[in-house]
Amino acid sequence: MTRELIPTDRPPEPAGRKVADFRPSLVLGEHSLCPGCGEPVALRILLETLQELDLVRKSIGVVGHGCYGSFVRIMDVEVLQCLHGRAPSCATGIKRMRPDVGVFTLQGDGDMVNEGLQEVIHTAARGENVTCILLNNGVFGDTGGQQTATTVLGQRTKTSIEGRDARQHGHPIAVADVVASLDGVAYVARGAVGTAGSVMRTKKMIRTAFEAQLAGEGFSLVEILTMCPTGWFVGAPQGPDYMAEAMERVYPLGDLRSRPLRRGDD
Repeated sequence: MTRELIPTDRPPEPAGRKVADFRPSLVLGEHSLCPGCGEPVALRILLETLQELDLVRKSIGVVGHGCYGSFVRIMDVEVLQCLHGRAPSCATGIKRMRPDVGVFTLQGDGDMVNEGLQEVIHTAARGENVTCILLNNGVFGDTGGQQTATTVLGQRTKTSIEGRDARQHGHPIAVADVVASLDGVAYVARGAVGTAGSVMRTKKMIRTAFEAQLAGEGFSLVEILTMCPTGWFVGAPQGPDYMAEAMERVYPLGDLRSRPLRRGDD
């Protein structure tokens, strides 16, 4: 039996039509970020996880400063925005006052690793029962694409046009690896949103992090590598490949610290 091939060199006849709206119900409108940005994908899987765990009306998010700060206008969940880098400490206060709710932070690498490195480290060291989500694209995207503490060696930014040089700029800080070494930490993982497979794996990581919090096991962190073609000086279609080649070599994906076994888990 021969199969009829559908031509791709011209519009189909009849024209395609929209058959369903796949936008999550917790997203209230369109985002305003650049084409090819990975942060809206990360937001989607975060919100889907809150829905699946029935945490939508039993959670409070703390948003840092960055491009993703505009998400507060389109997220149908309880969120507040705090001073630059201070989200983990703010989340700590909320969780101690409201231990019955799921508390999470949503931060960029500039916010968490540059402005608030001490905040996330001390929150993790105390074993605070909160979940931090790090969106890592290696640039200060909101202020023009400057270098951050996670910018990889050789990466061009507005403040490292020739590429990051270890002798001049120092080495990138792998904050998830640092946090994973601390006592009081229940779960640390690093995912990405460059491919469909990595998106699904990252969503499982977010779910595991929230499950650890709900079980009272301590601090959890999920770092998500996200694309920023504008800040990387590459075209939007090349964003996922650039991220895989430049960032994933420095920041390997996977679980960095797993949840401790409880009775019956084995």
